[in-house]
Amino acid sequence: MAEALSASSIEAAHERIRPHVRHTPVFEVEGAPFGIAEPISLKLELFQHAGSFKTRGAFNNLLTRPVPAQGVTAASGGNHGAAVAYAAACLGVRARVFVPTISSPVKIQRIRDYGAEVVVGGDRYADAAVLSEAYAAESGALVVHPFDSPFTIAGQGTVALEWEADAGHLDTVLVAAGGGGLVAGIGLWFGRRTKVVAVEPQGSRALHAALEAGGPVDVPVESIAADSLGARRVGDLVYAVARDCVDEVVLVGDNAIEETQRRLWRRFGIAAEPGGAAALSALLPGGYRPAPGERVGVLVCGSNVDLAKLAATVE
Repeated sequence: MAEALSASSIEAAHERIRPHVRHTPVFEVEGAPFGIAEPISLKLELFQHAGSFKTRGAFNNLLTRPVPAQGVTAASGGNHGAAVAYAAACLGVRARVFVPTISSPVKIQRIRDYGAEVVVGGDRYADAAVLSEAYAAESGALVVHPFDSPFTIAGQGTVALEWEADAGHLDTVLVAAGGGGLVAGIGLWFGRRTKVVAVEPQGSRALHAALEAGGPVDVPVESIAADSLGARRVGDLVYAVARDCVDEVVLVGDNAIEETQRRLWRRFGIAAEPGGAAALSALLPGGYRPAPGERVGVLVCGSNVDLAKLAATVE
């Protein structure tokens, strides 16, 4: 399955989903707020339909795979569920989404607003995934996996295709990782032309642990970004791709993520959820330090933030 994924599959996914997704902007900002001399290329994927990059993988699944009359099902901390619900609504498909109790009420409501049925159960994403799989086995609904699927990975990789077309060559890109489908797709596209750095919360490090152990392993999950970067374990396909395409994993603390949310809001008026701000937080002291002259890109990947919590964070 891993060998079927390539830059060509990302190009095909881009042609397939292009009528349904936004070509999100690239915004070049000064690096000084992060102690960097060079400008930073921000890919603002938080402006995507349904508030995150997940919409790309959702559409690529639904437009590539046969969808039964029973519709589709997904497990999600929130963003993948919103993306599947949005894509399903656009294509006239039924959707049932399973979310854990840690999911933000804002994200749960967004899923419902797109017309999907929401089932809340289990404490973490992995628990919701068990419920979704059981429902699929019983009903015949199609499972749309949030990360460990070639259709999902190729869809997410279209972010990098756009980014490179708009920004030109980047020496390094920083990309948040939860289950790892996004950073796997981006790594596939860039290959060795660009260094790919995955960024994970210290309290949710499934990809870091897998690369360290030589294969996927379970990790505890406890982070303010757990509802978007809270996979307990990366999948076999994500691991196989990331092992070859991800150059480094940087771990960031919750305090750094919150500080980055503040800086994004105060300097640029960008309201990012914790998971969306995680990659940029790696540029704070103690994280990733670019070499002199290194051209760095950062993906800001999610906007489904509770505005009351954001207000408390940025005040």
